[in-house]
Amino acid sequence: VRGWGEASALPADTNFGVLQAIHGWGFPLPPVELCRSVEEMLAVYRAIEMKRASLGYDIDGVVYKVNRLDLQERLGFVSRTPRWATAHKFSAEKATTVLNGIDIQVGRTGALTPVAKLAPVTVGGVVVQNATLHNEDEIRRKDVRIGDTVIVQRAGDVIPQILGPVPDQRPPDAVEFVFPTLCPVCGSHAVRETHPKTGKVDAVRRCTGGLICAAQAVERLRHFVSRHAFDIEGLGEKNIQAFFDEGRIRAPADIFTMAARDGADLPKLSEKEGWGPQSAANLFAAIEARRTISLERFVFALGIRHVGETTAKLLAKTFGSLDALRAAMAEPDAADLRAGDELLLERASADDKRTLHNAIILAKLNEIDGIGDVVAQSIVDFFDEPHNREVVDALQRELTVEAYKPDQVSSLLAGATVVFTGKLERFTRDEAKAQAERLGAKVAGSVSKATTYLVAGPGAGSKLKKAEDLGLKVMTEDEWLEMISSA
Repeated sequence: VRGWGEASALPADTNFGVLQAIHGWGFPLPPVELCRSVEEMLAVYRAIEMKRASLGYDIDGVVYKVNRLDLQERLGFVSRTPRWATAHKFSAEKATTVLNGIDIQVGRTGALTPVAKLAPVTVGGVVVQNATLHNEDEIRRKDVRIGDTVIVQRAGDVIPQILGPVPDQRPPDAVEFVFPTLCPVCGSHAVRETHPKTGKVDAVRRCTGGLICAAQAVERLRHFVSRHAFDIEGLGEKNIQAFFDEGRIRAPADIFTMAARDGADLPKLSEKEGWGPQSAANLFAAIEARRTISLERFVFALGIRHVGETTAKLLAKTFGSLDALRAAMAEPDAADLRAGDELLLERASADDKRTLHNAIILAKLNEIDGIGDVVAQSIVDFFDEPHNREVVDALQRELTVEAYKPDQVSSLLAGATVVFTGKLERFTRDEAKAQAERLGAKVAGSVSKATTYLVAGPGAGSKLKKAEDLGLKVMTEDEWLEMISSA
């Protein structure tokens, strides 16, 4: 991100100073300017935009960075995105072409996405033939019809998108697109869900076919073996599709039983066209090498809606092991029951009991800093679905899912749970959280028996009282800073 690799020592204490030193050593650099005001930054942006077409390389904008390296370190990162840098994109280049048709693609979550099929056109040096139309409301809002001449741009000079039609060039036979209500892959109903809290209708129409829908099954398998999930070499998109079509792999666990089943119901993989004994052995070895996986990668691989890498790591840090996560999703902990919950559970029917269980689990997930209502609901829904639990059961019979390991296992805070409360004076809440997580701790939003340390600033209220009642370790900001200085 800064433009240099790992170094034992840097030649300056500012970003600009280091780059100047690197340039002095003979390395070529793109234009770099030191600015002292927003006006200067915008002036540099406009100057580079004017020279954009004459540059010897493609460029889609400029990046503004905090100059002092100590401030960069203090600001830290959000996931893999730095808080100390931001991109300012140039306006996208545009072109016009004809909309020949609209195809519907079904994603791994069942979302039906309309894709515009365009007469090939060059936009920003790239030939564009396809562009997403997002959803049926977007088609209606833009009033694009098959046969229209449309304006196309590459958003951020990367993603092609249709801005709208050119009305005075609309042919008389231009046809309005009728969005399908049946999945084009499996024929199941495709519906738009209504959000239970807001009452708003979802913009996306989704197939209800679930696992009987081949499009979703293949996409889920592709996600499962993707780079940030199981990362199995040799199981790319084409092989996943081919193995699914011939029945070698239909569910995630089938990947890990494929070698044992080789030659039983289907010809041996080594006899398949394009394969041989060595390539088949290499694939089986690559699969075998992934029988042990970290908890965060496993959770991400499951493809739970709205759960990306960051949320998967949050869940791993919070629950520690797959068994603990599944237990928490199956049954609320007694410590999480509110007054009267036990009586309600005792008197409830089986369905009502499950609903109450889920509500308590949902509240528990909402306490995790970084997980909101929508994500929490997706996690609860996933583990509440019997089929999903069967998929995880089958995987656990084949795999070893390692317990979560903090990034710095030697840290004094590895495995600790920290809560910050009151008005922090020495650092912001975000800075305190980022620092604690870098040292291996988990930062929670509420106090419980699992809390290791409560760091209390002025004005601390109910969290402080609860920590004292539970006999937890309470410290001031100064005491906290003193402790982590040796971590």
